[in-house]
Amino acid sequence: MRQTSADSLKTDTLKTDRSRLRRAHEKGSYDRDSLHAVLDAMPLCHIGYQIDGKPSVLPTLQWREGDHIYWHGSSASRAIRAMEAADVCLTVTVLDGYVLARSAFHHSVNHRSAMVFGRPQKVTDTAAKQAHLKTMVEMIFPGRWETLRPMTDQEVKATTVLRMPITEGAAKLRSGPPVDDDEDYALAIWAGVVPMSLQLHPPEPDPANLQGLAMPDHLSRIRIG
Repeated sequence: MRQTSADSLKTDTLKTDRSRLRRAHEKGSYDRDSLHAVLDAMPLCHIGYQIDGKPSVLPTLQWREGDHIYWHGSSASRAIRAMEAADVCLTVTVLDGYVLARSAFHHSVNHRSAMVFGRPQKVTDTAAKQAHLKTMVEMIFPGRWETLRPMTDQEVKATTVLRMPITEGAAKLRSGPPVDDDEDYALAIWAGVVPMSLQLHPPEPDPANLQGLAMPDHLSRIRIG
C-alpha cells in the first residue's frame, strides 16, 4: 500500500473549522506532538497580519516554550505593534524533498508544515522578557548566552517579545515516493524523490575578532531545530 501522508488523522483541541484541511485532509494532523515537532524543527516562520487594514507577512524567528510560541522585534516596529492582541496566522515549513512522478500532475514535495492561529500578547514583565530572550538564544545557540555581554536596560526596553498560545492550528505532512495513476506505473518513466535538507557549514570568524581568539566550544553544538 502506498502511503504519502500522516498515518492517521489525529484530532484534539487544535482542530477548528478554520484550521481543518479542506483538501488533502489525509495529510493533516491536529495533535500537539505533530505540530510542536514542526515548530521545533525550523526557527524561521512567516506571520500573516494586517496593518492599516491591508495584509502583510513578516518573516522572523520563532521559538516554542511549552504550549506557547514566542517571537520578538523592535519596540518601534509597526508590524509588532499591529500584531499585538490582533488575529494572526503563523506558519512554519520544512522542505524535505522534490517528488518526481510519472506525470506533471502528480509531482509534489515532501514537507512538514505547521499553521497556528491566535492573538499574541506582549510580555510586559521585564524579568520574564529577559528570560524568554535567553531561552531563544540558548535554543538556537546552546551555551552562548553566558558568554555574551549582558543586555542593557535600554536594549531590553527596545525589544518587544510577543507570545501566543497554541490552541488552534494544524500540521501538514507528506513523505515517501510519488503516487501515480495506476495505469502510469507501467510507463518507462523514472520516478522518485530528490531529498533535500538544510546544512550548517563551519563557522567563519569575524575579521574584527581579537587576534588569537579561539572559536568557543559551544559552536560545535549548534544544530538546526
